[in-house]
Amino acid sequence: MVFKCQEDSFLRQFSSKVLSCEPATLEWTPPGETSTRKLQGFNVICEDTILFPEGGGQPCDYGQLDGQPVRSVIRKGTEAIHFVESSSGFEEGNVVKQSLDWNRRLDNMQQHSGQHLITALFDREFKYDTTSWWLGSDTSYIELDTTHLISRESLDTIERKANELIREARAVTVELVDPEIAIEFADARAPRGLPKDHVGLARVVRIEGIESNMCCGTHVSNLSQLQSVKLLYAEKVKSAVNVHFVVGERVLRKLGEIFQREQQMNLALKGGPTQHLELLQKLQSNLKSSTKAFQKLLKDVAISEAEKLENTPRPYPKYYCLHRKDGIEPDFINTFLRNAPEGIFYFLTVSESTSNNGKGLMVLRGDRGDVQKFGPIFLELLEGKGNGRETNFQGKFNNGSKIPDCNALLEKYFNGEKNKE
Repeated sequence: MVFKCQEDSFLRQFSSKVLSCEPATLEWTPPGETSTRKLQGFNVICEDTILFPEGGGQPCDYGQLDGQPVRSVIRKGTEAIHFVESSSGFEEGNVVKQSLDWNRRLDNMQQHSGQHLITALFDREFKYDTTSWWLGSDTSYIELDTTHLISRESLDTIERKANELIREARAVTVELVDPEIAIEFADARAPRGLPKDHVGLARVVRIEGIESNMCCGTHVSNLSQLQSVKLLYAEKVKSAVNVHFVVGERVLRKLGEIFQREQQMNLALKGGPTQHLELLQKLQSNLKSSTKAFQKLLKDVAISEAEKLENTPRPYPKYYCLHRKDGIEPDFINTFLRNAPEGIFYFLTVSESTSNNGKGLMVLRGDRGDVQKFGPIFLELLEGKGNGRETNFQGKFNNGSKIPDCNALLEKYFNGEKNKE
């Protein structure tokens, strides 16, 4: 079945008769968001459609049926099922007006046709087969059947040739052929073959002088409509290489995003783009030196705190609490305990200084029974995880705002309850 959207990828409105309409629900994630919503609506099947059903690596189109939003379109055999978010359904036999989200369609066409072009060039120039591809909301990639990491020079070669062909405005045409006639596919790639439920003629997308490829997706009619291609980078994944790219409007959007970040970097680093690397390296060096000096200072503070406790009049306190918000630095606790006197129950924490309920590290040391008693209690209060052995217990926590409650429990226990035991 060839749908209207596959006959004319530039058709934005169309009227078609409703064949069926059934109540349905859909788990849907809006574009640009991560949370999923559960939508109520109807699954609608029309005689034909300009809304592309997801397939061939290309996402479905969005649009409207009689003004009601279409959130998903899937193909089932020869039918396209539109999920329409609506409180009322559509009468079977009625003619509905289909409207297309053109910006989404244009973006999908540019990325899909661009993928065909990039795939063909990698095959022609380096004999690398494309085994799969992914069209993302921000960038896309093709998976190449090679174990050799592709250099920036090779990426630039493909990118340059792709943009040369775009400037030549090579024609992109679609032909319907009988899949049983093998000669028709002499120059057509179909690495994954036709779907098992495919019925009727097959579509072959041809880029003039470049390649032919069996494909169900929507495509531009001329390479000039791609505007431009940018190959971003290549990464090795298991036994293949993924090449990430953007095409058309995405190139302009990506350039705009990069320029905005560049301006922000100019302000933050107080220097232009040509100085960014040098300034960042200088910042890293300064940060490394500052961190080293800070850690030494913290150790000095830990030793000082331990010595101050050592020099307190005897007898020593039954328990001792020390809490710092200089960042999660385990060395502070370790240094303190190495220099602190024995025979005291210690409750020590280091945490982030950004907020009272920040994350941190907790350590208990003292009598085995007391340590095993308060370790699990404190972890529950502080919303943390940890464990202990014998006279030591440690854990990470997520809610430092409860530290005073822990101190209060120790006060009650050591200055009251334990004396009665």
